[in-house]
Amino acid sequence: MLTAILIDDEKGCLDTLEIELQTYCPDVKVLAKCQSAEKALEVLDTLIPDMIFLDISMPQINGFDFLLKIPKINFEVIFCTAYDAFALTAFEFCAIDYLLKPVSKEKLVRAVDKVRQKQHKQVDLQNLELLLANMRGGIHHKPNVAVPTPEGLEFISITDIVYAEADGNYSRIYMTNKEKILISRTLKDLEALLSNHPFVRIHQSYLVNMAYIKKYVKGEGGYVVMTNGATLQVSRANRIKLMDLVR
Repeated sequence: MLTAILIDDEKGCLDTLEIELQTYCPDVKVLAKCQSAEKALEVLDTLIPDMIFLDISMPQINGFDFLLKIPKINFEVIFCTAYDAFALTAFEFCAIDYLLKPVSKEKLVRAVDKVRQKQHKQVDLQNLELLLANMRGGIHHKPNVAVPTPEGLEFISITDIVYAEADGNYSRIYMTNKEKILISRTLKDLEALLSNHPFVRIHQSYLVNMAYIKKYVKGEGGYVVMTNGATLQVSRANRIKLMDLVR
């Protein structure tokens, strides 16, 4: 039997989610339903669930600030959100489970299965910290981004990224100050996170900041010369996309 606490400021959402859990995930016992983060904090003083289903947009204390108030997170966090597409790419970048409202049966069952299959009932704190760093306050309003490195999290200015290079399941970011930062995410993940900024994928191995392209040299696919002197190949598949952006 798995245990859960449901947190949402809308009573209808709480009742609906409880019924769906009873119907589709009968081995999940709901310990408490909380209509505010404040109430949930009180409940967590005495109850330790296997997971919480957490709404993000709540009055007074939102879902992210609620998590920051918990000294030790020793349960799985499944976000329930109606956030926009940008938020969803941030969730995917951080590998955190989320359910988009209205919740579908299939995704609910899948999220609970992930909790059930984990041997250790503890969230990946680095991923959670990364999510909070990139989502609190909205990355739309800040030119900084938090990226996971082998040592922890590093906060960097988006405008100072010249380009990024694929390195297996990792990526290497090249900064204007000539610093190189190895992050534990693929180039595809990084591309999704920076999708609202002037970056373009010119090759399966390169994601470049348009602001730092010095020149483009034609050829089969061609190549670009960056302001830091780097020469990067452009694939034939990405040449047209690049040319459309620089016109």
